[in-house]
Amino acid sequence: MRPQIVIFGDSITQQSFKLGGWGAALADTYARKADILNRGYGGYNTRWALFLLHHLFPLNAPTHPVAVTIFFGANDAALLGRTSERQHVPLEEYKENLRKMIQHFKKCSPSVLLLLITPPPIDEAGRFEYARSQYGDKAMQLPERTNEVAGEYAKQCVELAKELGLPSVNLWSKMQETEGWQKKFLSDGLHLTPDGNAIVYQEVIKVFDETSLSAEKMPADVPHHSTIDGKQPEKAFQLQCPAT
Repeated sequence: MRPQIVIFGDSITQQSFKLGGWGAALADTYARKADILNRGYGGYNTRWALFLLHHLFPLNAPTHPVAVTIFFGANDAALLGRTSERQHVPLEEYKENLRKMIQHFKKCSPSVLLLLITPPPIDEAGRFEYARSQYGDKAMQLPERTNEVAGEYAKQCVELAKELGLPSVNLWSKMQETEGWQKKFLSDGLHLTPDGNAIVYQEVIKVFDETSLSAEKMPADVPHHSTIDGKQPEKAFQLQCPAT
């Protein structure tokens, strides 16, 4: 059975298997070496995601993932008193919810590689433009998310990773290193363009390449076709897939 790598998060994870998505890029990189399982849930914050843990990742499962990316915060950072306040999770609770997720995954498998990814930056003007395109005059008059607040959640995510000795990707900071990041990386002020997805992929694969999960170093699950003798194909399979 191939190892499993789970990507766990909100809509930015759910949408990552679309054309040009970072999850799809991972699946391509790990073809025939590991299965990339998309467990993204659009609109979810960390509070709601906690209810999914025992359902998606039961402690008594026969197998557990070798790695999990945890990518939440964009919805937790929604502002109180605005149109998306239902999704808001206070900053300290957000950090503790991430801690609970990490504890659960470590109970499932002490050796699992956990990678925390911060929420992306917010293009407030882009969010307003998107709302106007969808709802016209009924669109929000005040931003339901701000880049400053998203940055506070990103900071807590990175601090928790450092505290627990885990790798992290500070997407909030990384994207803002590029001039014009607002339109280059974000399609609606929040969700990712293909270029934005590429940034996530590059940062995730950089972490994986520094571990035993480097795709180049992982064995393929079955023999490469070039090693199969047309007249005696069973020989290749006896070597790599011996009968039990």
